[in-house]
Order: sequence, then structure tokens, then C-alpha cells
Amino acid sequence: MSTPAIRPRERDAIIQSLRAGVVPRTGQQHFQVGRVEEVKALIADLDRIADGGAGIRFVIGEFGSGKTFFLYLIRSIALEKRLVTVHADLTPDRRLHASGGQARAFYQELARNMSTRSKPEGGAMPSVVERFITTAIEAARERGVKPEVVIRERLATLSEMVNGYDFAEVIAAYWKGHDTGNETLKSDAVRWLRGEFATRTDARSALGVRTIVDDGNVYDQLKLLARFVRLAGFAGTVVCCDELVNLYKLANTKARNTNYEQILRILNDCLQGSAEGIGFLMGGTPEFLMDTRKGLYSYQALQSRLAENRFIKDGLVDYSGPILRLANLTPEDLFVLLGKLRHVYASGVAERYLIPDEGLQAFMLHCSQKIGDAYFRTPRSTVTAFVNLLAVLEQNPEVSWQQLLDQVQVMPDTNPDLQPLDDEEDGEQPATETETKAGDDELTSFKL
Repeated sequence: MSTPAIRPRERDAIIQSLRAGVVPRTGQQHFQVGRVEEVKALIADLDRIADGGAGIRFVIGEFGSGKTFFLYLIRSIALEKRLVTVHADLTPDRRLHASGGQARAFYQELARNMSTRSKPEGGAMPSVVERFITTAIEAARERGVKPEVVIRERLATLSEMVNGYDFAEVIAAYWKGHDTGNETLKSDAVRWLRGEFATRTDARSALGVRTIVDDGNVYDQLKLLARFVRLAGFAGTVVCCDELVNLYKLANTKARNTNYEQILRILNDCLQGSAEGIGFLMGGTPEFLMDTRKGLYSYQALQSRLAENRFIKDGLVDYSGPILRLANLTPEDLFVLLGKLRHVYASGVAERYLIPDEGLQAFMLHCSQKIGDAYFRTPRSTVTAFVNLLAVLEQNPEVSWQQLLDQVQVMPDTNPDLQPLDDEEDGEQPATETETKAGDDELTSFKL
């Protein structure tokens, strides 16, 4: 292997994440394999966003097929291209649209996870604001004017957007705190940008503004943030939303449809060119997309916009549409993947490999016999089992891999997406018994 040595901290983070069946936050480049065309398509999207455009992609793959890993990989590429990324998983308490605070909680998670190339672990909101202030001070020095004049001029472009005036006032308040050494004012400004003010009264007393981030303006706030990021000197913003299947699992049809309406609004803005310098990556399963009863295809406007190209057949492909289906890994890809994981486990030192190439082939054969072709279609279980095998070999050097191979337990991933969530949050009532029996067909309960 020609892969360079791996730092112990990064190696440990990768191994611990993979053993737990989750995606490591860093180091994806050490074991990325396959899906070259999909990566190229997303890189083209990133270039368009950096050029002031917009984009949206729905990354669709089977449960355990590597959607989250793919999103993390694209996110790391975006950071290298001087884009700012924000990411969050949707959960029962975090949604795109709600009336009980779940949408604001989703925005807060996005804001907390704001990342730049210099701060890839998140928490980059203060750094982005500081960069805007610094560039404004430099421009003011060159023009011989006060920094506040330049700041106001640059923020004037935000006033045309929803909540744009208050957004500009918050940035101006941060500059005032920066100029006077008032750390409380700076902290309050960052709190407002992160959506952490719960009431308008608190925001008005702290910053003199009349609005806050709430359930009704989350998407508008993201567009404002994307415009501000470009003013600060970054190329654009990428919003990564994973686990959208939690919308599919909502038992309340009305709550589910309002979230799909929000997705439709984002889709229209991105495809029609109304958004600027922002892109969305949304991860979900085939059921979330294609189920005509509860998935995106249950919403007619989304189904028509997300319909796949009918000319895709007989091996033809199209990576330009909003739907990006993750191709299955080939057995050759999986062999390379296992080799890279072996390399990571050995910290990049070939002499410390715990299993030879023939052991990799025997392991793949064992997995194939246990769970069939699922071992490369949904590789998460295979990867977890392989890393566990390496852990035992490392801690028990007297045992050979041949002795352990028959004891390796590999189970196919089971998809929990069909289990509905209990949806009785504040402000959203569950469907009535009649509605539940009727399903999506309102005429079944019609009476004269």
C-alpha cells in the first residue's frame, strides 16, 4: 500500500466509529472506495455553488449502504473548496417544519455544526463573523473611512431578504462589541445567529432587534446565512441533512406533508435559481423517496419534479438530476475497502498487517455464504465484523485468522424505517381513528 502513515488519534477515531457502526467525522479519505462518478457529479455541484449558484441533491441508498459516509465525504471536499458547511440529522425533535420548536431545534443543530476548513469539527460561527469584520476593517483602512461605514454598505444587500434588516443589525452589534471590547454584546450576537434566543423580548433587550429564529423562518434564515457567508469571503454554503427517513416515519399525515411542502419550496428555489450560493444534500432510503403513501412520492408536486429520467435503462446512467442513487459496491471495491481498513488498523505500516490478502478473500467468501450479495450492497455490517476481527487478532496474537473466521457473525442490516414515530408533539395533533383507517384517501370517509 502506498497510503501514508496515519496519526494515532485519527486512527483510533476511525476504528472506534466503525466498530460502533457509525461514520467517523474525519479521515474518510483513508478508506474511500468506488462511486467515482457520483463524487464527480457532486464536485460539479460544489463548483456551481461556489460560482454563486444553488443546488439540491437527494442521496438515496439502502439502509447501511453508506449514505452518511458519502455525505461526510462530500462535506470534506466542500471544506477544501473554501465552502462553509452546516449539517444535522433529522430526528423526532428536529424537523424542517413544525409548530412546537422542532424546526428551530433543527436550525440550532445546523448552526452549532457550522464548519470551515480551519474549523472542520464545527463551532465556526464566531470565526465567520470575525472574518467578515476583519475584511471590512481592512477595506475601511484602504479607503480611509470608518469600519462601520463599510460594514453597513456590505450588509445593505441583506435588507431585501426576510429578516435581513435585523440580521444586519445583529452583525453591526457584533462589530460594536468588537470595537468597544464588550464580550457580552458579541456573545449575544452569536447567540442570535445560532437561533438560541427563545423570545423576541430577550432579543430586543439584548440587541435591539424585533425578530428571532423560529419555526416559521428557518429556511429564510439559512438563505440569509448563505449570503452573509459569501460577504465574509467564503465561496458558499452547503447544508447537509441526513436521516430524512424520520419524516417518512411521522404518523401524522398533516405534519409529514408540511415538511414535504418545505422540501418543495427548497427544491423550487434551487432549481429555479432563486437561491444564491447555497446547496442542499439530503440523505434518505428508497422507501422515503418512492413510497406513494408516505414517501416524497406521496406529494404529487414532489413526485413530478423528482421523477427519474425514463431513458435510464440498459446500463445507461444520468447523474445530473436531483436524485442521486448510490451504486452498489462491487466485490472488487469491497476487497480494496477491506485492504484499506487493514492498513488503517496497522497505522499505515505494512509490516503490522494482522491478516494477509488471502485472509481478505476468505473473509469475503465467508460473508457471501452468510448473507449473500448484501455483504457488498450494504457493507456496514461487513465492515463492523471485519474491524472486530482485527481487534481480536491484535489482542490475541497466539490465535490465527483461520481459527476465528468461522466464528465471525455477520448479520444483514434490517431497515427500521417502516416503524412509525409516535407523533404527538405540541401543536400537532395525531390523526384521528377515522383518518388512520382511511389512510391517504379522503373519499373513504366521505358521507352524505
